[in-house]
Amino acid sequence: MPDHYFTADPSVPFQREPLQVSVWGHDLRLVSGSGVFSRGRLDPGTAVLFRETAPPSGGRVLDLGCGYGVIGLAVAAAAPDAVVAGVDVNERAVLLANENAASLGLADRFRASTPEAVDPEATYDEIWSNPPIRVGKAALHDLLLAWLPRLAPGGRAVMVVGKNLGADSLQRWLGEQGWPTERLASAKGFRVLETRRP
Repeated sequence: MPDHYFTADPSVPFQREPLQVSVWGHDLRLVSGSGVFSRGRLDPGTAVLFRETAPPSGGRVLDLGCGYGVIGLAVAAAAPDAVVAGVDVNERAVLLANENAASLGLADRFRASTPEAVDPEATYDEIWSNPPIRVGKAALHDLLLAWLPRLAPGGRAVMVVGKNLGADSLQRWLGEQGWPTERLASAKGFRVLETRRP
């Protein structure tokens, strides 16, 4: 079976690849790499997420499925009062995200780790994510049901999902699970969804 970005330890040779993105008025010089989601570029879904939203004002924020860290680091750069945790099963992604945080001078407010290294008592005011839809519906549902309960009372999750990858059915399913979800925006084949803690 070929490696995917959601593999814990991809076997593809590790090659770093730099990129630069401008998000919410901040220029971020980042390094991505082989075996990590969206190597060498800002993927279209995340670009829509940034374009259609404003950053959180602060608080405890989780970047779920952080990859090389672009969402969480954009939040940390734009919201000086935010403390951001990144989480990803891909150890290479975690390494890159933490290296990017250090190079941007954000390591005091951004830290990535694998799920098992996250404090089981940790809660978050907001969760931001371009979730790994391609892990399959069952695995995605398990992932969301594991992390959404970590939202603090009144907290929210902001996610971008491709319309053709089931964004509308995911929105309905979240509501059926007791997680009210509304569409904030729709652009370029993607939906930006907001899920509120009941």
